[in-house]
Amino acid sequence: MATKVVMEALSPTMEEGRLVEWKKQAGDVVKVGDVLAEVETDKAVMELVARAAGTLLQQTVAAGTTVPVSELVGWIGRPGEALDGGAPPPAAAPSAALPAVAGRVKASPLARKMAADKGMDLTRVPGSGPEGRVIRRDVEGAAARPSAPAFTDVPLTQIRKTIAKRLAQSIGPIPTFYLTTEIDMERSADLREQFKTLYGDTIKVSFNDLVVKAVGLALAKHPACNAWWQDDKIRYWNEIHIGMAVAVEDGLITPVIRNANLKTLLAIGHESRELAARARDRKLKPEEYTGSTFSISNLGMFDIEHFTAVINPPEAGILAIGSIAQVPAVVNGHVVPRRRMRVTMSCDHRVIDGATGAALLKTLKQLLENPVGLQS
Repeated sequence: MATKVVMEALSPTMEEGRLVEWKKQAGDVVKVGDVLAEVETDKAVMELVARAAGTLLQQTVAAGTTVPVSELVGWIGRPGEALDGGAPPPAAAPSAALPAVAGRVKASPLARKMAADKGMDLTRVPGSGPEGRVIRRDVEGAAARPSAPAFTDVPLTQIRKTIAKRLAQSIGPIPTFYLTTEIDMERSADLREQFKTLYGDTIKVSFNDLVVKAVGLALAKHPACNAWWQDDKIRYWNEIHIGMAVAVEDGLITPVIRNANLKTLLAIGHESRELAARARDRKLKPEEYTGSTFSISNLGMFDIEHFTAVINPPEAGILAIGSIAQVPAVVNGHVVPRRRMRVTMSCDHRVIDGATGAALLKTLKQLLENPVGLQS
């Protein structure tokens, strides 16, 4: 009897997946572990592999189709072998896989699918992504130029569906309050310069890395904020795992710096850049984007002075980080220019009280304004 190929749960939160591209076609011989198809989950583009050896007898869904977890997508067996129910597979038919489009062009899976649907040659589309990669907006722009349509409908990606679902879970049910403080970042900036002097461009420490370390240490001092709301209980974590929101092509994803309070700034800097790069390429493993106990979101690089971030349930808090700007400040009775940064903490009031959140921010402010403690 032929073996079913089903849509697997490739991440802990996956409920459905979009079959981006078939890597094996009907009639191809496959071994256990061979990559059959690329699947877009709610977090990343991952590989669906063969769980049996034989011949790919049939693809039951076409590339671009969204399929619930555990639903049939194909069959593996011996040529001519009966499928479930006793019927033999149909004679080899034209593959429903995504046509190859300009295989040498760097492009995201979504851009390739859109280009194939529109019959567009990707070699003629300038890429605006990393290293000239063609992404969704490039295909949309190229498609819009000839006919200038009034609008373009783009199906929701799996990551955008998940973002929409989790926002609805967060904003409505969670009683959220916000705490804002302003932090003098002069000494933190001096610390960064010291790292640059010592290591040049070989090792970099960003302001975001300093915040990750400081938040980790602050949470260690105020564990009441390092918690999850669990409906019938509050889970207080003994380990501190910081989720770091990263913008990707179709939304955002939150890779996790684990045990952030115990890692050096250099380790955090290296790990954060590695995770962010894999996040943008949709190559994170599930264990790299799940399990955060508190999150941060930084829009300072976009010159945003202040904003409020949406809590990522079941976490009880998230810190929104604004830009660092040089502003007039009073120091020892004199007005002088100082680099200042505003941060806002969104708190789940079911877990964190006002004084509790304020105490965390006070410690965070002290750590960043006197960052000698961040170097260990």
